[in-house]
Amino acid sequence: PKTDIVFLKVHKSASSTVMNILFRFGETHNLTFAFPTGGGNQLSYPHHFLARFVEGFYPESPQRFNILCHHMRFLQPEVQKVVSSSAVYFSILRNPVQLMESSFMYYKGTSAFSRAQSLEEFLSQPYRFYNLTKGDRHYARNLMAFDFGFNPDAEVSAKRVQFMLKAIETSFDLLLISEYFDESMVLLKELLCWDLDSVVFFPLNTRNSSTKAILSDDIVEKIKHWNRLDWEIYIHFNRTFWERIDRDFGRERMQREVKALRERQAELARICLQGTGSVAPNNIKDSSLRPLQHGRAKILGYNIKQGLDKETERMCRRLVTPELQYSSTLYKKQFTHKPP
Repeated sequence: PKTDIVFLKVHKSASSTVMNILFRFGETHNLTFAFPTGGGNQLSYPHHFLARFVEGFYPESPQRFNILCHHMRFLQPEVQKVVSSSAVYFSILRNPVQLMESSFMYYKGTSAFSRAQSLEEFLSQPYRFYNLTKGDRHYARNLMAFDFGFNPDAEVSAKRVQFMLKAIETSFDLLLISEYFDESMVLLKELLCWDLDSVVFFPLNTRNSSTKAILSDDIVEKIKHWNRLDWEIYIHFNRTFWERIDRDFGRERMQREVKALRERQAELARICLQGTGSVAPNNIKDSSLRPLQHGRAKILGYNIKQGLDKETERMCRRLVTPELQYSSTLYKKQFTHKPP
């Protein structure tokens, strides 16, 4: 199994669920994480990543960490200072249309979105709300391109798009697609040589459907146009994702593996969860399992069954622990001498 991993955690793209998988694997195998200094949750985002943002990194005696997975703005030469040269790099993408709809709800307080009554209003005259000088503007435009380290306001030319796609392809071993999350987990399992239980998951940081907007065709086209860099990235890597499956895997084998993954998840849900799945935040009984609520989104969570034996309870708890709580626990474990 591969134990040296860089995951570029792209915002609002099911990346919290991937992070939980990495946290669980790292904890089980006693691996080290490249935590933000002071135990925060972002590596000085939205600045480009620098090695000095990592707790315990000293240039004069650089320590290599096994897993780098907290939010950052990608800059590979700096990333290479904190992980092994043999590290596997992967990230995840999401359809920019859904990504922007989600971002509008989640980042409602940002400068670009706060004054717009709706996504429609924002898109009707984006530059009325979007200010190139604001440090949080990237949440409203080409958020994926930004997280990969590129300029979200760059002019979209064929040459720039080619440069961007080539740079991503050169740096990353695998790009997952959040709309095909189960297939993505199968590919990830294969790439990392992990077993099935290492990539099972319960979706984390997901919204209550009541806060999701239905988008008209007109709005969809406007979103694609406004996020053209993201759209180019998504279209390209969605295509290469399926090409990879056809080339290395085959659709039939993929279907079998996805079926096995879903069956194991259903089994774990029966073992671990009260009820049939996720619940609204005010229905989560254990406050330590309540996810952070942000913007206008209602973030769902889980209740664990009572009366489980100790080992099962620990396994179930790991599966449903929200990102911030899990990160904090692992930070305390890795830096026992430091209060987060």
